[in-house]
Amino acid sequence: MVEFTQEQHEEHYKRVQKALECLLGPMHNMVGHAIIPFAIGGTVDMYYFPNGIPGTGFATMELIAPDGSGPKPNRIGTYELVSFTKHSILTVQKGRNPDDPFNKIERRLCGIMTSTGYYSRMAVLNPGETCEIPLAEDEPNACVLLDEYKPDGKPFEIGGKRHCLLLCLEIFRSEMEYAMENGSVVVLKRLKDKGFYPYSDLDRRPVC
Repeated sequence: MVEFTQEQHEEHYKRVQKALECLLGPMHNMVGHAIIPFAIGGTVDMYYFPNGIPGTGFATMELIAPDGSGPKPNRIGTYELVSFTKHSILTVQKGRNPDDPFNKIERRLCGIMTSTGYYSRMAVLNPGETCEIPLAEDEPNACVLLDEYKPDGKPFEIGGKRHCLLLCLEIFRSEMEYAMENGSVVVLKRLKDKGFYPYSDLDRRPVC
């Protein structure tokens, strides 16, 4: 495993932040730091982007290493993960009430993105694919559709090198099964037509 200096990590962090802000808007000054770091078995840190599309975007910033390596490259390359909710982080008060709708989906998406991050080390994950993500023992697996997130056709580039933002989009099981049988393009189009894309909020009707 390649070891990087603290200075290399700090410079890389600045480049990743700049690249994310080019696509998601300015990053919020609050960060959802993991108690146990992702690198040693904990959850991913959650970075918040409330200044792009309505709602809040979530992104990882620790999958791609300073040398550009990271997840097993998909057909685009290595990537960071993103997810979105229609809930605004700006409504969250101090204290992080776990019953607040924003906090609920933030924790759920953190679990989905963490599991996807670990899986990305073992398998090639391409846009258009579906996967099931185990959550708590007492609830069903999350159904997730992956897609390249490329707003306005802008690529995700870190220091001039092309990478990818891989969207983790939670969907209904019926939508996942339809995508598996008929292709994800149809499901994605229906979600976009209804205004549900790229949000993972499931307080809506299934499109399939």
